Amino acid sequence: MLLIGTSGAGKSTFARRLFRSSEIVSSDQCRELVADDENDQSATPDAFALLHYLVGLRLKRGLLTVVDATNVQPEARKTLVQLARDYHVLPTAIILDVPDRVAEDRNRVRAERMHIGRHVIPQQRQQLRRSLKTLKAEGFRHIYHLRGTEEIDAVQSVVRDPLYNNRKHDTGPFDIIGDVHGCYDELVQLLTKLGYSVEAEPMADVRDLGVRVQAPAGRRALFLGDLVDRGPASPQVLRLVMRMVQDGTALCVPGNHDIKLLRHLGGKQVNDKHGFAETLQQLAGESDTFKNQVRQFLDGLVSHYVLDGGKLVVAHAGLREDMQGRGSGAVRAFALFGETTGEIDEFGLPVRYNWASEYRGRAMVVYGHTPVPEPEWLNNTIDIDTGCVFGGRLTALRYPERELVTVPAAQVYCEPVRPLSVVSSQVPVAGNGISSQKNELATGNSQLSTQLTAQQQHDDLLDIRDVTGKQIIRTRLLPSVTIREENGVAALEVMSRFALNPKWLLYLPPTMSPSETSALPDLLEHPAEAFDYFRRQDVQRVVCEEKHMGSRVVVVLAKDEDAARRRFGVVGEGPGKCYTRTGRNFFNDTVLETAFLARLQEALTTAGFWEKFSTDWLCLDAELLPWSAKAQELIKNQYAAVAAAATAALPVAAGVLAQAATRNLDGIEALLARTTARQAAAEHYAEAYRRYCWPVESVADLRLAPFHLLATEGRTYFDKDHAWHMETLRALCLADEGLLRATPYRVVNLADITDVEAATQWWTDLTAAGGEGMVVKPYDFIPAGRKHLVQPALKCRGREYLRIIYGPDYLLPGNLERLRERAVKTKRNLALREFALGVEGLERFVAGAPLREVHQCVFGVLALESEAIDPRL
Repeated sequence: MLLIGTSGAGKSTFARRLFRSSEIVSSDQCRELVADDENDQSATPDAFALLHYLVGLRLKRGLLTVVDATNVQPEARKTLVQLARDYHVLPTAIILDVPDRVAEDRNRVRAERMHIGRHVIPQQRQQLRRSLKTLKAEGFRHIYHLRGTEEIDAVQSVVRDPLYNNRKHDTGPFDIIGDVHGCYDELVQLLTKLGYSVEAEPMADVRDLGVRVQAPAGRRALFLGDLVDRGPASPQVLRLVMRMVQDGTALCVPGNHDIKLLRHLGGKQVNDKHGFAETLQQLAGESDTFKNQVRQFLDGLVSHYVLDGGKLVVAHAGLREDMQGRGSGAVRAFALFGETTGEIDEFGLPVRYNWASEYRGRAMVVYGHTPVPEPEWLNNTIDIDTGCVFGGRLTALRYPERELVTVPAAQVYCEPVRPLSVVSSQVPVAGNGISSQKNELATGNSQLSTQLTAQQQHDDLLDIRDVTGKQIIRTRLLPSVTIREENGVAALEVMSRFALNPKWLLYLPPTMSPSETSALPDLLEHPAEAFDYFRRQDVQRVVCEEKHMGSRVVVVLAKDEDAARRRFGVVGEGPGKCYTRTGRNFFNDTVLETAFLARLQEALTTAGFWEKFSTDWLCLDAELLPWSAKAQELIKNQYAAVAAAATAALPVAAGVLAQAATRNLDGIEALLARTTARQAAAEHYAEAYRRYCWPVESVADLRLAPFHLLATEGRTYFDKDHAWHMETLRALCLADEGLLRATPYRVVNLADITDVEAATQWWTDLTAAGGEGMVVKPYDFIPAGRKHLVQPALKCRGREYLRIIYGPDYLLPGNLERLRERAVKTKRNLALREFALGVEGLERFVAGAPLREVHQCVFGVLALESEAIDPRL
């Protein structure tokens, strides 16, 4: 909005009365910001440079912006009107027209305006008068001319009408229908399949449309345009859609063929190519009343709609993110025709930019216009024009279900210029990071292109810009998770050099915090502190699971390699992967990996898992035993080396000290006692880690203990409680008890002292026998109804296992007291952020999000792991 008026016309007062201070960009204020004096005319160029910059930023964000300046000169308005065009917003002019005498009197009483010459206001008035004739031609969509102070002062409020395309309040659900092109019978068949009833009605009046459609409860159809041309029954399609829109059972956006018909009905001359001649023949027998209804209907259609709080955008040819919810000729042209290169392909059709390959918006964009053999998701967009009129199918997308419903064409009504089997000749925008190999795949010249979806081909190469710099990731469980640049750099090193193909990396598990430090003698951790934490969080029940001493792994496995190709876009890498918490392949031996995955596949098949869950892939969170299978080098170079040195040196030292003790030297007894204690501790240390080590020569030596079924086709299982996960996976383990180990667990009611004591005794027995301990989790995977996210799990480890972590001497006098000072707050904060990212990434994958959005969460977890936190916690 440009306020236009002479100095002293009251623009600033008018703006402050009607608009928020944040909405007003004032030339005087900008002049003061750059020169400390709003009247310093020498600062005017810099002040307006700042003004234009601020206006551009606000328009980029789609915010109402009021420019408080004189704006009486065409050259002053030109840049602002161009900014409106650049950001696809509607420029509005509000003219405050007051007599020169009023403006001069106001300036006279304002000390800062005393310097204004007598000639200035008459000159501005003259420029304003000339402007009145040119504002519309300059591009102002709305012009309000307020004459005199009384008329200006009478304006006490403004009404903020949303643009016609803004239907964010409309949440659906919708049945979005692709290009119909006169295929009336198929449209009726599709609507019936979607649950609509279509009935003919007697026409008592020439204005009646002769058809009635009853929609399923709560649902509406949404047509993507191109209702006419090429097909056998364009008038019937128009009647049906017009009646549905009239009755409120449908919305409709225009297609380029519909606008062509509108121009003809408006008296404009158009060519009769691309099926328009058939439409004219079909309309020839219709009444003038009907044709006028069609003209009014098409004239009232809006270029696109933004729906469901901005989550859904529908437009005939699609729409870039920066155009969504905006209004301009460029927006309408893009929504109708897409974006072309100006070139013509071998079929004589325009070559279009593949705008969807560059799309990064959060809104789902559903469109048609370009016929495709199959609807495919690409970067949260989908083209559902499946060429019904060309003998293909008529397709609908059910929203928000993301379910596709189709009916086949009864026949080929029109031979396509470009065969549907040919990949459309769209070209990527320069600089989108697609390699030359990928361009080859996109043309259909490679066998691989017939195997991978458009999204999978596009995901062949990730963009480093998505993971560099500071990242703020929005998640369902936390408002946002911030990844600092320095952590991202560390993660990039690991990810680029050591990680698996990112297409396998659906999920990285979160770190796990220990319970608070116990005050009991000789103990750092005890179940009482874990139980107390969850009581404070109002968690009534917990699940205690035995903690296996193995390596945390994620298993992503498909039923066969064809399913792996189809779902993950991976070819030639086997049916799945087993990887570590840092995204690295667990197995270095491909023969062992192949045997392990094959045996797990067999167990899943034997258990009937694929049929039970209607899936051909799964993602598991598990422990793989023994610990030594992955930690062999760590054991050899760190743990075994310490034990060997201690058991070799300490007995000798103890022997020498025993001899010295016979000489009654001062302090020898205490030193001997400490050395003897250290010798015993070293022996316990060796015994502790050896319990978790055994040779691995074949798959028969491995044990997998799954404890979370994370995802299968079409869904995640974060809504299931942990007892469900335990029992579901116990049934799987029965299919191969040689490979799979069910995790012992118990459900504990925290209000029942008997339950709590029994669980505590269970932990005591486990740890006394050399076991690692247990993990305490809230009964519900994600406890609901709480203001803050609850820890997904707390580990409670036993004395002997902690000896491995903290060293042989950690229980000696003085050491344990220092360790009690450890703080778990930072570790817990890290666990919550990683948990939120893990859930978000897997949910994005299941929902069909682009790999870059899934990878953003996986990368975030890895980046957070580089934060400076004591790894022993």
